[in-house]
Amino acid sequence: MRVYHERLRVPAIWWVAGLVTAAMLGTAFVAQPSWQIAAVLYGGLGVIWAVPVLIWGRTSVDVRDGELWAGSARLPLGTVGQVAALDKTQTQAMRGPRADPAAFLLARPYLPRSVYIEVTDKTQSTPYWLVATRRPDELAAAIEAWRTTAHAGGASVA
Repeated sequence: MRVYHERLRVPAIWWVAGLVTAAMLGTAFVAQPSWQIAAVLYGGLGVIWAVPVLIWGRTSVDVRDGELWAGSARLPLGTVGQVAALDKTQTQAMRGPRADPAAFLLARPYLPRSVYIEVTDKTQSTPYWLVATRRPDELAAAIEAWRTTAHAGGASVA
């Protein structure tokens, strides 16, 4: 059962900025007066921008079936300790100076807030997960709700 779902879509302004940039670069590179060459150049630059943005925008965060899914990575919620919704300043610190190189980060430059999830399973090499989200309070609440239900006997701990 899915408790939480969020698609980490790229903001529309990024699409506009990328396409304007592609148009400007295309104009700068067009040395031939041929419209066919210009069309290929503009189309190629647009694709070069669109592919990574589409890939970034496909990433989702889910809490379902006793696991946290962040992109293609999965974390059993039975191995979760402390969970905290972080604001912009805290997220910047955890991505930068306070970051542990062994941590799992799902970061997006257009998402300034995140959720800190401690991993208590010592067999895993990851001390914590830092997951970018637009709704950190809801994601943290969904994880906590699952943990509360699991400890009350309503779900099996993975």
